[in-house]
Order: sequence, then C-alpha cells, then structure tokens
Amino acid sequence: MCGRFAASTRPEDIVELFGVAQWDPEETLAPSWNVAPTDPVLAVLERVPKGGGAPVRQLRRLRWGLVPAWSDSPATAVKMINARADTVHEKPAYRQAFAARRCLLPVDGYYEWQTVEPVGGRGRPRKVPHFVHRVDGAPLALAGLYEFWRDRGHPADHPAGWLVTCTIVTTGAEDLLAPIHHRMPLFLQPESFAAWLDPGLDNAEEARALLVPPRPGLLAVTPVASAVGSIRNNHPGLTERVTPDMEGALFW
Repeated sequence: MCGRFAASTRPEDIVELFGVAQWDPEETLAPSWNVAPTDPVLAVLERVPKGGGAPVRQLRRLRWGLVPAWSDSPATAVKMINARADTVHEKPAYRQAFAARRCLLPVDGYYEWQTVEPVGGRGRPRKVPHFVHRVDGAPLALAGLYEFWRDRGHPADHPAGWLVTCTIVTTGAEDLLAPIHHRMPLFLQPESFAAWLDPGLDNAEEARALLVPPRPGLLAVTPVASAVGSIRNNHPGLTERVTPDMEGALFW
C-alpha cells in the first residue's frame, strides 16, 4: 500500500519532465517530505480545456483520498487513498475514474513500515520505516485516478462546491519489497505516460493492459528514522538513511 510519501520536485521540473502544456503557478505546492492522506498533491492529467478542443496535459492540485461522485460526504476520502490494480475496473468507487480520469502523481518516493518481531519472541513487534525510491533519483510516476465531487450545499457554479480528489493504484510488491509489505504503488515508465493519461482510452479492458509494473531493479530501499511516523515532522532529513547506531537496531 502507500500511506505516506515525499514530494519535493519543483513544479517547473515536473512540467518539463512530464511534458505538461498547461499549469497555474498559483496552484503549486511547497515541497513536502511527509505527505499524508487528505493533503493536497500535484498530479499530471489530460483534459479537454474550457471551450473545447483536444485534451491538454495539465499539472493540477488535487486532494489525496478519492471521494466518489455519488458519495454523500467527503469523509470517506481517508479510506480511499489506494485502489487495487486487480479490482479497480470493477469497484463502484473507482471504476468510472479508471475508465476516463487517470493521472500520474510525481513523487520522490514513498514510505513503508515493516513489522519486525522482537528478538527471542519477547516484547512487542516494531514498525520500522523505509523510504522506497528510484535508483536513478528521478521522480516516481505513481499511477493514480481522480474524481470530481460536488457539495450540493453550494450552487453548481460555485468554486467552493467542488472537490477534486485522487487515489493511488497499488499492485503486488516486487521481490525487493515483499519482506516489507506485500503491496506497492504501481509506477509507470515514460513510454506508458501517454496511454495512461489519454482520456480517449475509455475501454476498461484496454486500460487494464496498462496495469503492469515496470521490470524489477528500478527501485531502492532506504531505512529511515522513526520521526517520519509523525506528520508534524516535515524536512528533507526524513528520507535520509539511518545507521544502527542512529536508531539503536539494525533492521535492514
């Protein structure tokens, strides 16, 4: 799964790396090394601009935690931060977004906690954090879905009446990550960006063919300090490797 990640790439660099043609600098976000559910995130997506025409690749600010269009309340968002690749095409909460509203979330990497049993069976298991990132240092392009939700307490044309949210698609973990957690976010390579973002690809079976993770070997795992467990902590040091003497135990 993916419940916390880091996103510090400059919007200008995202625009260049992902071929974004339209973005509003006022919608950008400050770097964050501890993004949590319901936080705002930057996403790359393609939509037909106002007035019509061909779809345009855009950089937009969304809220992490998908709220289905038919939901009565946005309160369920915190439970919908991830969508399983094997069922995303059929689950009522995700299937409409999967068919037509796919996006990419550029992140530095994500955090995952490994359950470590106590030596000798005494004591309580520990949750040990790790930072998963690309070996080459490039942003991870996480496969995501986005959805529009209208608060019917506001007029339909009122900006405050609309909430745009997203979720991250997950798949089975590759061998490197399996000892930490059995699932991982699905990330895509540049050659798959265009097809994934294409709003014209509305055939569920054809879209499912894109739910294939890249070959193993592109990711690295870095053990990090337990400070990342608190959302009050947010600084670049959260992604840095810790050594046994720094945390008091060797866990990777």
